[in-house]
Amino acid sequence: MSTGSPRTRGPGAITAVIALGGIVVSLMQTLVVPIIPQLPRLLHASASDASWVITATLLAAAVVTPISGRLGDMYGKRRVLIASLVVLVVGSVVCALSDSLVPVIVGRALQGLATGLIPVGISVLRDELPAARVGGAVSLVSATLGVGGAIGLPVSAAIVQNANWHVLFWLAAGLGAVCLLLVTLLLSESPNLSPGRFDALGAAGLAAGLVLLLLPVTKGGDWGWTSGTTLGLFAAGAAVLVLWGWYETRVSQPLVDLRVTVRRPVLFTNLASILVGFAMYAMSLTLPQLLQSPKATGYGLGQSVLAAGLALAPGGLVMMALSPVSARITARYGPRTSLLTGVAVIGVGYGAGLLLMSQVWQIVVTSMIISAGVGIAYAAMPALIMDAVPVTETASANGINALMRSIGTSTASAVMTAILANMTMRLGSAQLPTESGFRMTYVVAMLATVAGLLLTLAIPRARAASAERGDRPAGHAAPASATTGEL
Repeated sequence: MSTGSPRTRGPGAITAVIALGGIVVSLMQTLVVPIIPQLPRLLHASASDASWVITATLLAAAVVTPISGRLGDMYGKRRVLIASLVVLVVGSVVCALSDSLVPVIVGRALQGLATGLIPVGISVLRDELPAARVGGAVSLVSATLGVGGAIGLPVSAAIVQNANWHVLFWLAAGLGAVCLLLVTLLLSESPNLSPGRFDALGAAGLAAGLVLLLLPVTKGGDWGWTSGTTLGLFAAGAAVLVLWGWYETRVSQPLVDLRVTVRRPVLFTNLASILVGFAMYAMSLTLPQLLQSPKATGYGLGQSVLAAGLALAPGGLVMMALSPVSARITARYGPRTSLLTGVAVIGVGYGAGLLLMSQVWQIVVTSMIISAGVGIAYAAMPALIMDAVPVTETASANGINALMRSIGTSTASAVMTAILANMTMRLGSAQLPTESGFRMTYVVAMLATVAGLLLTLAIPRARAASAERGDRPAGHAAPASATTGEL
């Protein structure tokens, strides 16, 4: 334990602090959603330029997760948690004090950099909690990914309707400061470190490749999917990532140990995570639009932004409520079965959604079913990853898994936006998505869950996974799921 660190509190306090941090960090993703239509006017910018307020956060979050994980493994997870919350507070204050585009984009990017807190926090649970408490705590913290996003929309909408938009960022700064204080006072440094030289070139290469790849994914709808800019960035991103992978296999202390990443349990969990992230974000993108579509369309429900947010908020609460259920499934049958269950429930939710589109309560039910599946699946992913990697690499491995989910959400944003933009109807002077367009998003999300199920089935069962994990450090206890049967 690091000299000068505070004494670590009990398992409940550790879990509560990290869960609160996860909620606050994930809330940043939906913080500005209610003011998206007003951003061009508020920031004196074009709609295309103002969209960078969203894009900057997504790109920063994707880039930081694997890097923060490696930094946590090397230099201490508590230090990375503190640094993540500091940049969140600084970014929020920058936005709160700004009325022009560039400072707000910078602030939003800093808020996105705080996303590294979640995978690092999950690895802290493995280091600090008794083995019997790890499963439930990981499930709870994983659920915060959805809870923060779900409660962020109605809270933000209520603030915007009753106060100046800068209050959103002052609230974010205040919440970040509270979390920073709690982490500083209640958490001690983890003793499980993997000291060495930080792979700065590998970090720069990964960041460049991800930005080049994800930038056209998020902006391709504005630029045109067949434009030279979009295709050129895709090609450049792929080339940089190939070169990065070649370099990482030859450096003695890589940012990402690709030999661990390509093991079957890790590889197929990460691939499945892309599909689960896709299915999760498809709901976040389509259901609010369906709720807010005018009744004159024949299918729209005519709800306000605040009402739509309140209708979807129960989904976040379902994620939190089901975290103990996911932990019990994992303890009894293993995390692979939990992931299978979660992905299957997501598919059932979208199937039900095809039949439940005509009333607000029906959208609420659809949201709750999908959210239940997401909560179970998200809780299983860190358990699968941590079962398959050495204890000194849990933060970096969880960071890569979080990156895979980010790729899934970014891809869902591009795909769903393209579907709804190309299946439209005219209502007065406005072009709006058709009912068939919304149904098509449901079908595509269901196909993603089918692919996710197939990838999950390719994950080895617990005993097979244990056999593949031949480099687990001596003396490290086998995880609970390794002693139970997988369905």
